[in-house]
Amino acid sequence: MERRTTVLLEKEVYDALVKESVEEYDSSKAISKVLNKIVRQALANRGRLSAVLRSKRVAKTTSKEFERFRHQLSKSVHA
Repeated sequence: MERRTTVLLEKEVYDALVKESVEEYDSSKAISKVLNKIVRQALANRGRLSAVLRSKRVAKTTSKEFERFRHQLSKSVHA
């Protein structure tokens, strides 16, 4: 069931929603559809992230090993 509400958007956010609405629905009046799609995706992703964070850990490492790995990775990215 749909609910009517007011959302105050920053100009850049509004402009991006209008642009996506026109691209996807050929109308600037479909902002609600675009916004619902984006929020649904964000909520689903948050749920998946939560599941990952609550899941059983399959690898064990110390903070020292992790920092060493992070340092090596950083060096390889900047090389």
